[in-house]
Amino acid sequence: MADLQDLKELTGETDAVAEDAAVERVVVVDAMGRSYATGKRKNAVARVWIKPGSGKITVNGRDQETYFARPTLRLVVNQPFQVAGRENQYDVIATVKGGGLSGQAGAVKHGISKCMQLAEPELRGALKAAGFLTRDSRVVERKKYGRAKARRSFQFSKR
Repeated sequence: MADLQDLKELTGETDAVAEDAAVERVVVVDAMGRSYATGKRKNAVARVWIKPGSGKITVNGRDQETYFARPTLRLVVNQPFQVAGRENQYDVIATVKGGGLSGQAGAVKHGISKCMQLAEPELRGALKAAGFLTRDSRVVERKKYGRAKARRSFQFSKR
């Protein structure tokens, strides 16, 4: 066995078998042309639907500008479209529950990324490289008894 080719010959594996093992991604859309995904961040959960359109983003029945008043939150929500080069090509309808505004914006971003990957499987590489398909699992640590917060002790006084 001098190299990898010899190992393939020993096992009887060919390139055709290796190609079959690769996962083939298919477009997942419903009868109305929408893709659906669930995005999560901290304690926020977003149910997101995207469909081809003019770029209108609706969150909990309100426009993106009114729901996410801070420009940084709107920037977070629009990141997947910028990375994929699909600005103003998809309409987004999102329903978000739980958490604060920052967590909700992150959840919508995660949901949009997963939807785009289902609608256009060739975008998966760009979205994954940017880290948008990974669920950020960091959540607030619970408070412990005998402590002021999760780790902070009560103030110590010698006298």
